[in-house]
Amino acid sequence: MHTSLLAWRGFRYGKWALVLGLVSIALYLSQGGSAAQPPNGGTWQGYVLGTVGALLIVWLSVLGVRKRRYSSTLGSVQGWTSAHVYLGAVLLLIGTLHSAAQVGWNVHTLAYALMCAVIFSGFYGLYVYIHLPGRLASNNAGKDRDAWLEELGELDSAIRDTVEACDAELQAMALSALDLTALGGSAWRQLSARDYSRIILPGQSKPVGNAEQGVIVKALSERIPDARKQSQAEVLNELLGLFGRRRVILNLLRREIRLRGLIRVWLFVHIPLTVALLVALLIHIFSVFIYW
Repeated sequence: MHTSLLAWRGFRYGKWALVLGLVSIALYLSQGGSAAQPPNGGTWQGYVLGTVGALLIVWLSVLGVRKRRYSSTLGSVQGWTSAHVYLGAVLLLIGTLHSAAQVGWNVHTLAYALMCAVIFSGFYGLYVYIHLPGRLASNNAGKDRDAWLEELGELDSAIRDTVEACDAELQAMALSALDLTALGGSAWRQLSARDYSRIILPGQSKPVGNAEQGVIVKALSERIPDARKQSQAEVLNELLGLFGRRRVILNLLRREIRLRGLIRVWLFVHIPLTVALLVALLIHIFSVFIYW
């Protein structure tokens, strides 16, 4: 699906973008570049390039709204998304030719910088939508998040039932490992996929780190050789297996949360930057007509 949006209708919008880019380069080169009048945005060619760029910015902003409105009948979402990608890429060339690489501490450079930021954040968005869904499907192994959470809940119930056969010290430690498990949380925790789970050890009141369920797994492993009865060893082995499976599912869920976050997080940058670009573009246009 993601490859086909680039190749939509035989790379229709890729061809349009290529033609538009070549015409823009020819228009830029037609300025001559004499010492008296070097290429810049103030020539008629520069005005044409600027006008095309401004229209593209507005149109691409509309495209961004359209490709998220699935009920609209104005073309397919896939086609509009393909146009968004290719025309956004050629906009980088047109905007650069319009500015003729003349930058300074002014609103004109601000508009150009915001345009570049919007486009490059869009490139990142394209990358994640092409590559991360496959990794997400592979990570989930054919099951969705709800199914994994359901299995995690079943494991927790099994651990609570099984640990009742153990001594009070191990019971308290195992139950604290369940209660202090961290999953999700702040945006940073979701994107980093780090395990901030904790556990309360015997004789201590403050929790300590239990990343990857490592502390409780180690404690169970150390107790198995010292078990005096076969029934005790069986219980400890069962708990070890349950916590081992729990570790696998928690890691899977953290990766799933991270991948979904990476797919969505770029929009929290791309959309505000687009709004800022539209405002800067209006200021740029008005200042050109008023002061130039």
